Amino acid sequence: MTGQPVDGVEVKTLPVARSEARLLVPALMFIALVVAAVASLGTPLITSVATSFHVSLGSAQWTLTVALLSGAVATPVLGRLGAGPHRRATILVTLAVVVAGSALTVLPLPFAWLLAGRAAQGVGLGLTALMMGVARDHLPEERSAAVIALISVVSIIGAGVGYPLAALLAELGGVRAAYGLGLVVTAAALLTAWRSMPEAPEGRSAHVDVAGAVVLAAALLLVLFLAGERNLWSRHLAVAAGLAVVAAVLLCAWAVIELRSTTPLVDVRAVRHPAVAGANLAMFVGGIGMYLLLTLITRYAQTPHGAGYGFGLTTFVAGLVLIPFSVLGFVAGKLTPRVRTRIADPCSSPAAPSWSGAGSPCSRRPGRT
Repeated sequence: MTGQPVDGVEVKTLPVARSEARLLVPALMFIALVVAAVASLGTPLITSVATSFHVSLGSAQWTLTVALLSGAVATPVLGRLGAGPHRRATILVTLAVVVAGSALTVLPLPFAWLLAGRAAQGVGLGLTALMMGVARDHLPEERSAAVIALISVVSIIGAGVGYPLAALLAELGGVRAAYGLGLVVTAAALLTAWRSMPEAPEGRSAHVDVAGAVVLAAALLLVLFLAGERNLWSRHLAVAAGLAVVAAVLLCAWAVIELRSTTPLVDVRAVRHPAVAGANLAMFVGGIGMYLLLTLITRYAQTPHGAGYGFGLTTFVAGLVLIPFSVLGFVAGKLTPRVRTRIADPCSSPAAPSWSGAGSPCSRRPGRT
């Protein structure tokens, strides 16, 4: 197919678009894979970090917690920025932040700088939604849905790939070598985005609720701090109770800010819908279970036999222990849509004719005899 003539010569436009689309899809997959893998690097390295930096396991666990915290706050913020006219710039700046954070985790700096680097790496988790937005806007409708689903699957695979690789590198070259993998792949992702990410469609506008983002970050930080610091509750109960009250007040203030904002980060009113409330409750419970799994399993697996419990596994083997989690997450992502369809409309399943007798609900549907 040809385009408009330029200086008497017809310019072919469709093949170029197809070529860009072929490059765009692998780029989206690669970036989603990288940000998920890098964010998961803290999971199998908790014990190694505690040993290398001479900190407690509770402190070392913050290398995972702080990445999840920054990702939770960055996701709605980047979603707002990505909905505007500067989506390409948002993606590039975010990846640059992730690269800078990866560099902090590699440099021979104190533990506090490692936490800062992990927080910067966690910001990349918000890019998954932006990759889906790029696929929706720049791919044909019939293909974009499949690519968006694939991005979700790739994110799970990325976490699974990151576990054993990071653990193996930590065992061979130490914690810095494991985080060095993150620096290499995030730099490659930044270069890939710079070469392949298109500009957002024209006519977009976006407004970020900065106040809501700051209050949400402060509230979540307090909640996670109180959940992780058990000694604070046993030794300084009054301080812990005071911080809990502050966290509750901040969460209430955040809800009020979101309700009054014309462009909220999160539509709090949608929670009143039964379907949304049910989904949020399921994700809340599932998120708690996933966090406990990622932290407790790796710590338990690497605990020496002399402690009276644990398997005394090496870092690499402990990383392999987490692979079934990612594999089953991938399988669940594939099976859930089919199960949901059969539950919503059991008469449409292939097995329906074998059990739908005269008194069954399927026999009373319009069009059935």
